[in-house]
Amino acid sequence: MIQKSKQSIFNIKDSLIFISPALIGTFIFIIIPIFISFAISFYKWDLLGTPVFVGFKNYYEIFTETEYLNIYKNTLVYVICVTLFGTVLPLILAFLISIKFKFSEEFKLICFLPYITPMIVIGTVWCWIFDPTSGLINSIFNLHYRWLYDQNLAMPIIIFVSVWKLLGYNTLLYLTGFANINFSIIESAKTDGANYFNILIKILIPLLKPTIFFVTLTTIISSFQVFDLIYIMTGGGPNGATDVIVYSIYKEGFEYFNAGKSCALGYILFFIIVFFTILIKKHRNNS
Repeated sequence: MIQKSKQSIFNIKDSLIFISPALIGTFIFIIIPIFISFAISFYKWDLLGTPVFVGFKNYYEIFTETEYLNIYKNTLVYVICVTLFGTVLPLILAFLISIKFKFSEEFKLICFLPYITPMIVIGTVWCWIFDPTSGLINSIFNLHYRWLYDQNLAMPIIIFVSVWKLLGYNTLLYLTGFANINFSIIESAKTDGANYFNILIKILIPLLKPTIFFVTLTTIISSFQVFDLIYIMTGGGPNGATDVIVYSIYKEGFEYFNAGKSCALGYILFFIIVFFTILIKKHRNNS
């Protein structure tokens, strides 16, 4: 018994030694910055001079200034649209692939390719496609739209590209969910005269609730964190039409050198994501 106790203590010590680099890295680069950034959110600091304590002034300005209200509106529109199209379209595609239509395997590969393509490549290519002077779309269809320079078109284009990139990954998640379903149920439903639409709505979607919940939640979280695509394609423009919370965090911190407001925006984003996560989880538990 004593020998076993010593052996278990030895194993615990060995385990701690092996995981200590990860623990130290997590503590230094994640845990400590979380508390420091929260403290900075109550200061006005330009990253060079002495921080000046301003209390809740940063948060007050963020919630009252018109510029930030527009940013919240843009973020909400982006999140709602990307979540809606980024969860419904992959579900339909996964269903079509699962019933083995012609060229379904090739289509699966084509859908997944955008997801594994680096965002900087995607942003650059789509910028060229929508370029108003030498872009592919204007050249082929003889159009004269300014696309990314138009306040009414910039955000829909960003949403379209985001959904296009996300399509393959979410389709793969749904296909994994379909793989766990006994398709004899579908065959029975077809025998009873049910069409594919009824099978999808009344049989598959209820069985896929855990997968739908996961896909919806991850899509919402990733949508709130969008930055690189907007940075590459529009820079938040034109006239703030595509400015979202994460891009504003970057601007406040590294363009305007207002670290306090940047950190405050970061924590507002954190609480927004937590709120939506709790809301979706509560809805799932009640359904």
